[in-house]
Amino acid sequence: MINDIANKFFASKLWRSIFRHGMPNNPKTQSMVTFTNVFLHLHSVKSKVRSMRMNTTFWLGGISLMLFFLLSLTGIVLMFYYIPSTGLAYDNMKDLEFAVSFGMLIRNMHRWSAHMMVLFVFLHMCRVFYAGSYKAPREFNWVIGVILAVCTMLLSFTGYLLPWDQLALWAITVGSNMAKYAPFVGPDIKFGLLGGNLVGQNALIRFYVLHCIVLPLAVLVLLAVHFWRVRKDGGIGDPNEPVSPNLRL
Repeated sequence: MINDIANKFFASKLWRSIFRHGMPNNPKTQSMVTFTNVFLHLHSVKSKVRSMRMNTTFWLGGISLMLFFLLSLTGIVLMFYYIPSTGLAYDNMKDLEFAVSFGMLIRNMHRWSAHMMVLFVFLHMCRVFYAGSYKAPREFNWVIGVILAVCTMLLSFTGYLLPWDQLALWAITVGSNMAKYAPFVGPDIKFGLLGGNLVGQNALIRFYVLHCIVLPLAVLVLLAVHFWRVRKDGGIGDPNEPVSPNLRL
């Protein structure tokens, strides 16, 4: 009886108006679920059993992705209470800690998720390198992964200034002075980051825009390309399995 109700529901006009597949009870409709789902279409229709095992990837990439989503969610909440002004930023942090309901919890979730994301991205890169998953035909995706790792570091670095306390001020001062010693363009990089020669209002607004808009959008685009290439390259890399040259797309 339950199957009859389910079949009628999946065959109904309402279901067909939203989805283009029936009940996923055979390989064809299961493939259609992946093909026609906006969230799943970047994933492979079929996955190797080995790639789904815990000891193959330790879910390091998936955990990094979940941490990014958690950071985005808590970051949006924090944006309701934060004003990127040198005269208000520190007071906003104190209000979050002592006046806003669950403000301390949300801020700590954001901060610790950022620390954990840096750690898990690093471990994910180590796992990929150790497994040889950067080899052909996955060289391009390895480069995308390296850029994502750099973006993760930059997200952490730009978020460091936003509390506008002494630790943030001197950490960014040291970091920007280190950037100044880059060959040829070092002084320009420092000036571009700070919007001047000292850490002040210009630096705070630039770090805020980079942290809340530019870098997250760049990470989202790169993540889409990253998962798309994982699918086109034949799924998660397995050094023990030869890859067909037809997968070089």
